[in-house]
Amino acid sequence: MHIGFLGLGNMGSPMASNLLKAGHQLSVFDLSSSAIAELTEKGAHGCASVNALVAAAPDVLISMLPAAAHVKGVYLGDEGLIAQLTKPTYLIDCSTIDPHSAREVAKAAKDAGHSMVDAPVSGGTAGAQAATLTFMVGGAPEDLEHIKPILQAMGKNITHCGDSGNGQVAKVANNMLLGISMVGVAEAMALGVSLGMDAKTLAGIINTSSGRCWSSEINNPYPDVLENVPASRGYSGGFGSDLMLKDLGLATEAARLAKQPVMMGAAAQQLYQAFSLQGNGNLDFSAIIKLYLKE
Repeated sequence: MHIGFLGLGNMGSPMASNLLKAGHQLSVFDLSSSAIAELTEKGAHGCASVNALVAAAPDVLISMLPAAAHVKGVYLGDEGLIAQLTKPTYLIDCSTIDPHSAREVAKAAKDAGHSMVDAPVSGGTAGAQAATLTFMVGGAPEDLEHIKPILQAMGKNITHCGDSGNGQVAKVANNMLLGISMVGVAEAMALGVSLGMDAKTLAGIINTSSGRCWSSEINNPYPDVLENVPASRGYSGGFGSDLMLKDLGLATEAARLAKQPVMMGAAAQQLYQAFSLQGNGNLDFSAIIKLYLKE
């Protein structure tokens, strides 16, 4: 199948590579010429612009973009991707954006005769490289069935969340909880160590007790508790604190529109906002424990 891929960042590039490994014909575009070159060396056709990508006439077009403004800017308007497509096309947006924007773009695609799903992912760069991502899909069930083999080339778990926008609902709810849980684990670990507990022993107890969660067991924020996690390499790599701040912002904005209280989510957002203002936005989000550690 001929697939177009728009957005070759830390997530998009390995996802596109896995489509090539699965034997798909691939046309790609990114603002970074080096990102395009990396994929063309692997067998993709590089395009010089979004219009050139559209002109390549892919059967399916996938986007992985930074924010809602980029998604709407690319897809909507007289010069947008939707208006430029010359044949019915399956559109898959894997960006993490707010549900309202996802539904707006999906409606525009449907009105123009195209099929679109929102399919944000979980699993990080490691999951993107290993093709083990989780896809949370919003859209028509029959559209998901058509594109499922494509998603299976990039991921392991594919869940239909309901109508358009519901993939984004699942993503923002999950990531809000992830941010809250990381703050909670950071507080608990810092408290226990300050009271004289060995960090590894405390983590072991938490992870065999009712406080166990992903943030304590898989990405513990306390330095040197776990090997091969950001906390053991100066909080480099992983999921950046500014990305967590972005996702918490999406959650609180969606909650505002729905008039739904998210008091703990809002508190986590403010903590990550303060942490980012201190110049820590590029550190893994587990570095939030720095707010609690006594230097």
